[in-house]
Amino acid sequence: MAPHAAIKNLEFGIKDSSSRIPDSALHIPNSRAWAVWIVAATFYLAAFYLRTSPAVMTAELMRDFGIAASQLGQFSAFYFYAYILMQIPTGVLVDSWGARRLLVGGSIAAAAGMLIFGATSSYALASTGRAIVGASTAVGWVVTLKLATHWFPRSRFAMLSGLGLMMGNIGALFAQVPLRLLVEAYGWRAVALGSAGCVLAIGAAAWAVVADDPADVGYASCAPAELQRANQPTLGGILRELPRIFTYRNTWPIFFAQGGLVGAMLSFTGLWGPPYLRQRFSLAATEAAAVCSVMIVCWAAASPLAGYFSDRIGRRKPIYLGGALAAAAGWSLLFYAPLPLAAFVVVAALTSFACGAVVVAFAFAKESVPVRFLGTISGAVNVGNMLGPTLLQPAIGWGLDRRWSGAIANGARLYSVDAYTAAFAMIVAWSILSCLLIAITRETGCRQTA
Repeated sequence: MAPHAAIKNLEFGIKDSSSRIPDSALHIPNSRAWAVWIVAATFYLAAFYLRTSPAVMTAELMRDFGIAASQLGQFSAFYFYAYILMQIPTGVLVDSWGARRLLVGGSIAAAAGMLIFGATSSYALASTGRAIVGASTAVGWVVTLKLATHWFPRSRFAMLSGLGLMMGNIGALFAQVPLRLLVEAYGWRAVALGSAGCVLAIGAAAWAVVADDPADVGYASCAPAELQRANQPTLGGILRELPRIFTYRNTWPIFFAQGGLVGAMLSFTGLWGPPYLRQRFSLAATEAAAVCSVMIVCWAAASPLAGYFSDRIGRRKPIYLGGALAAAAGWSLLFYAPLPLAAFVVVAALTSFACGAVVVAFAFAKESVPVRFLGTISGAVNVGNMLGPTLLQPAIGWGLDRRWSGAIANGARLYSVDAYTAAFAMIVAWSILSCLLIAITRETGCRQTA
């Protein structure tokens, strides 16, 4: 094949005859492809559940560990510290070791972290367990995207990214009202130990069902030629070329823009939203969790729609930027407009729906770098996602402690609405910055441009 033809084939994801799966390979049955993807997406669901679960047990954690808001923010952020540190290594490892190994190993480690968290009375040891959970669940999103690339046609990537984020948000939904009811019925420690068992079960399913590539089980791969087994990059080769992904124009703006969208959602629904709602509207714990559940449902529903419409119009930037602009306006209204509860819920739902545009960034970034960096760029963008809550959750806690009036109820500190309003200014500021960053990105037209 002539060199220019090989380049054209690579650009459009057509397999070169030198690396093509033999013609005798079978077409992938839809049921098998979906089974592989669902196992990975279920692990991501569990990761999201574990990530946001402290939001509905803030009072219990502050009481049992004897901590203030800033320490609670740090405890929750230990998940994100470890998650971020593991993202680039995860992207590199999934490109060299494969998805199946990472899913199984991540499940075992996450279960161990939950056992430590649920069994200890030490704040330091509980934080260690939280960090282990964060590090081990870091594989979930990157593995889900990697398997989607190998088991499904390229035209479904943005939609599957949206469905994956929707699965994650279902996990966050379980961590609201259902989790609160379980905590009230059985206590948070028993729930933590039960969660460890569920994560282990997902690991067993991954061992039984998942294969890194259809070619491993006799089917024709959907992956571009560079990502197929015969052309899989080595760990050393990936590490040598890793810095190159940050030389492409869209990488840095997308990296930091993601923090404003995801950070706002996870800082509010994943930690500080429920106590804020209880204070502002005098809601019960389950009612406050229900409001956050509405937000999570809207975020979940919007994610596959954002991916679908981006694919449909053949552009990434309009959906991505439009969602960021609407989200920035929504957060400003929620925190600074005198909205009654009903209006607050409506605006919160619309704001969360707008945040669903965050999923477009993964296809956008993937198309902005060479295709061989799929796992690595996915990990890098996910670092941007987690940078938001990693910085915002403890920063908001610090801001609350600075404005604490000394009020205590049932052994936990109470913070005024004014204190929350001042601390939430950080969410609004980063949301606005995200809009500016997305505005300077270059459109890819839903095709590989690098």
